[in-house]
Amino acid sequence: MSSSAGLRLAQAGLLFALFALWHVLTRTEILPPFFFGEPLVVLDRIREWFVTGSIYPHLGVTLLETALAFVAGTVSGLGFGLWLGLSDTAARLLDPYIKALNAMPRVILAPIFAVWFGLGITSKVLLGVTLVFFIVFFSVFHGVREVNPTVLANARMLGASRAQLLRHVYLPSATAWVFASLHSAVGMAFVGAVIGEYLGSARGVGYLILQAEGVFDINTVFAGVLVLTVFALALDKLVTVAERRLLRWRPADGARGSH
Repeated sequence: MSSSAGLRLAQAGLLFALFALWHVLTRTEILPPFFFGEPLVVLDRIREWFVTGSIYPHLGVTLLETALAFVAGTVSGLGFGLWLGLSDTAARLLDPYIKALNAMPRVILAPIFAVWFGLGITSKVLLGVTLVFFIVFFSVFHGVREVNPTVLANARMLGASRAQLLRHVYLPSATAWVFASLHSAVGMAFVGAVIGEYLGSARGVGYLILQAEGVFDINTVFAGVLVLTVFALALDKLVTVAERRLLRWRPADGARGSH
């Protein structure tokens, strides 16, 4: 058995052990089931959702909000990061405002967006964008600023234009930093969508969790959390696949050595 397969087996075994412990503790009422739920009931609720198809409209809305927030936040963060990374004047001018916006707890924007744009998809997407934007922005900004000065000097010595520098020097440097941040960004897009749904919506997995909380149905709450976790991991895996395809020039993990 390869080390990778052994690791996967160990991870699956740990997950099973955690569910078994949860089951034993709630079954014996060491942990009150009313507050901690029952894993078998939680799994049955998830099965019921997918068998009856009742969760698909809600899950579709949440995934759409997440995808739109992720794409819009990534594109805008990439654009602004490149612009300020290449423009010292603009970076110095906007520095205090960017720091102020980044320091602000952006979750408090959710009710503001709900007032401005209603309880539809727009307010959830905008909240997700604010969470994704700064993660990507700072990664790109630092990626541009961390360009090897020797490589930059050599490219200029060879007569590279500004557009060629952007394409062949700055963008490759920024791309590596961007993909390092996208794993966090996709999670933040999910967080933005669910928080927005939780605070006010008519559809979405966050809405299902809110409705379950209102009637003290902790099993449905846990079921919603588990579904969100699985799909968040799936999206993170898609980012990993895209990273491997687009950054083929990077050495494999084993070649880079342990960190």
